[in-house]
This record gives sequence, structure tokens and C-alpha cells, in this order.
Amino acid sequence: MSITDRRQRQKEEVRTLILDAAWEMVVTEGWPSFSIRKIADAIEYSVPVIYSHFENKDAILLEFNRKGFRLLAERMEKAKSGKEYPAAQIDAMAHAYWDFAFTNYQYYQLMFGLGIPTCETARKIPEMNGFKDAVCASIEALTPAGRKASVDPFLKYQSFWSMLHGLVSINMVGNIVEKQASEHGGLAEMVLNDVIGSFIKGIVS
Repeated sequence: MSITDRRQRQKEEVRTLILDAAWEMVVTEGWPSFSIRKIADAIEYSVPVIYSHFENKDAILLEFNRKGFRLLAERMEKAKSGKEYPAAQIDAMAHAYWDFAFTNYQYYQLMFGLGIPTCETARKIPEMNGFKDAVCASIEALTPAGRKASVDPFLKYQSFWSMLHGLVSINMVGNIVEKQASEHGGLAEMVLNDVIGSFIKGIVS
């Protein structure tokens, strides 16, 4: 192995240490406690070493944001792939989104800490396009031929996302997070089913 390859490997190893330490901090202490100084102390490196890998704390958070959206897109694509009909695909993706939010709530709280990300945020996080494309494709397939011109798939996607995020936000309070993750058939899921049913009906009728 050349000196250049060895240095690159060492750089990648330190980067991984930084991200692992940061995530452990998030899981055990929450996002508010997250800091560059604490990460440096945890991995026993100097603060300048951290900054040589990440410009600032926001750069680390952006890395987690990207991973969160990538995981969400993978979950929704997997849920969609098992369904033949567009309505079933949309329903499956909605439930996959719901399950992701409560089983990965540290990611979710970062991804949507300030509500639905802006277009500027989306440009920084290309991973967001994954689940947008999956939802838009199913909406287009679901729309009857006679209504194609009057239905804007992107607008419907924004409505779909807003409804899901609103329901998640209402229920993501305190200790209810762990409860919702394992609770099936409860009021929250009944509301989810009702909202998605209405959404689908609004497109096809």
C-alpha cells in the first residue's frame, strides 16, 4: 500500500470515528447536546482534526440528514415494490413513512426539525429526490386518463408529504414515540388509514 493510499485510509477511518461518536452522542444525549468539542473529547483527537474533516457542526448534521433521507427512500421503495396497483403502492409508502418516523426518530427529528425542508435544503440533499420520485410516479399512475391534465403530481406529492408529516408530528411527543412504533390498530393508525384513503379517493374520483 502506498503512502497516499495509507493516508486516505487513515483519513476515512478518522471520519468514520467522528460520525460514530457524533451519532452515539445523539442517541444517548439528544441533538441539543451535540458539539464539536464533545466529539473531539470522545475520540481523543483535537478540535482542529475534527474541522479538517468537517467544516462545522452543520456539515456533520448534513451528513446524517442525507443518510436519513436515503434510508427513508429505501424503506418506501421497498414497500412500493411489493404492490402492483398504484393505490396500494401509495398506501404502502405512507405506512413505510410512518414506521420509519417512529423507529428512526433521531433521524426524523433532524430531517424535519423545522418542518418540511425548503427547496434550498433539497438542493443540498439530493437523497430527498428518492422518495419524491417514488410517490410522484405512483400518483401519476393512479390518476385516471381523463384527469391527467388537471392533476399536478408534484402538488399532490407535497400534500401527501404534508399530511404524513403533520400526523407524525402530532404523535411524536415525549414517551409516545416508543409506544407508536409498536402500536398497530390504535387511533393514530386509524387516522393514518383514513387520511390516506381520502387522499387516494381525491385523485381517482
